[in-house]
Amino acid sequence: MTSESGTNDILADPFLERPLRGRSVEHWILGGRFRFTSASEALLALVDAAYGGLPDHVLPVTSSVLEIELRLTPHCAGWHGDEPPPVNLQSGAGLLCGVMDAANFVVMAPDAGRALVVVSEDLLAFPYHLRYELIEFAVFTLATRVQQLVPLHGACLGREGRGLLIVGSSGAGKSTLVLRAVLEGLEVLAEDAVFVHPQSLRATGVANYLHVRPDGLAWVDDERHRRWISDSPMIRRRSGVEKFEVDLRKGPASLAASPVELAGIVFVTPPEPGESPARWRPIDRDSLSARLVAEQPYAAGQAGWDDFMRGLSRLTACELVRGRHPADSVRALMPLLD
Repeated sequence: MTSESGTNDILADPFLERPLRGRSVEHWILGGRFRFTSASEALLALVDAAYGGLPDHVLPVTSSVLEIELRLTPHCAGWHGDEPPPVNLQSGAGLLCGVMDAANFVVMAPDAGRALVVVSEDLLAFPYHLRYELIEFAVFTLATRVQQLVPLHGACLGREGRGLLIVGSSGAGKSTLVLRAVLEGLEVLAEDAVFVHPQSLRATGVANYLHVRPDGLAWVDDERHRRWISDSPMIRRRSGVEKFEVDLRKGPASLAASPVELAGIVFVTPPEPGESPARWRPIDRDSLSARLVAEQPYAAGQAGWDDFMRGLSRLTACELVRGRHPADSVRALMPLLD
């Protein structure tokens, strides 16, 4: 029920259970079909910008449609500054919550495959934070929990249905490596978050954006590719690092058309002093397990971790010491996809 001004009647509907009617859009993401519903065209436009034009990845799991409701509320004067408040996480009673403040939060019920994202009009001025910290947080969490996937912080590159999981600490050069691999013709599955079905070792991701530091342009020779990157919007992460947000669905990138079967895992490390070429060295099974648990503590706590590690132990595992030029590193990886 609404008043004459069009706002909700707080006495008749105190929990806003009868919001204004909207419309729904659907996208196939991370092996699951998501339905986003909202009365806000601005929020639905953000969803389409994030997930439109991606290949429909299908995994060997079945689930019902995953529902995300997006609700826009009026401006609030709770915060000011160059970025919104950080997200604080809570859980209980079968719910998972991410809260910026009283007007900007996400509540998820994984058992029901549903989420509610509430956004104030103030947050529309920060589309990067809104998209990644609330909308994508809900998408990734529901896809992971409902489909029992292993969520990994890393990248994935592929060729002809086979893929390499690329992991490493922040600043190791994963994004630069992915950029060069794209320019060298490899398929990109994901830049920052990879989701693996633990029994089949098939990996999926969201290959929508690649984040490139401005100094990464030094390794791009083709003027068309340089414009593709430099004309992209600049985002500022909470760490203060600024990067171009490059749309992989435009330009020369080749997106993996379907989930890839993992052929190996590569830990990326920075180049050594001097002009040493890129090289890789094998990692034994015990070192692999300990290293992954240390680098991926959240994934290691998920239900499918043991199955994932059993499968991964049969694959190639190595450490890639990057060369001075990213092209050297990409060439060193190519044989692992044969």
